[in-house]
Amino acid sequence: MPYALFYQDAKLSKAYPTEADVWKLARQSGLVVDTVSEEEKSSPRPVLDNDYEIRPCQPEPNEDPAKNKADAEREARLEPRLN
Repeated sequence: MPYALFYQDAKLSKAYPTEADVWKLARQSGLVVDTVSEEEKSSPRPVLDNDYEIRPCQPEPNEDPAKNKADAEREARLEPRLN
């Protein structure tokens, strides 16, 4: 089952093969923040900012989640990284 990034019920991203693929895209886009709870003080855990969610979804007609992943990886390699 493919996954995508959602805000409320609106699908914000293309469909990707795995949930991990969408997490990677969200992190690259600056949508992931690290949060610490009282129980997890030693290791913060990543969460999506602004109530975004990653959910299973159906791809759009003629959409190929594997191609979306390959395209995103190619774009990430071509973009300059800011430190």
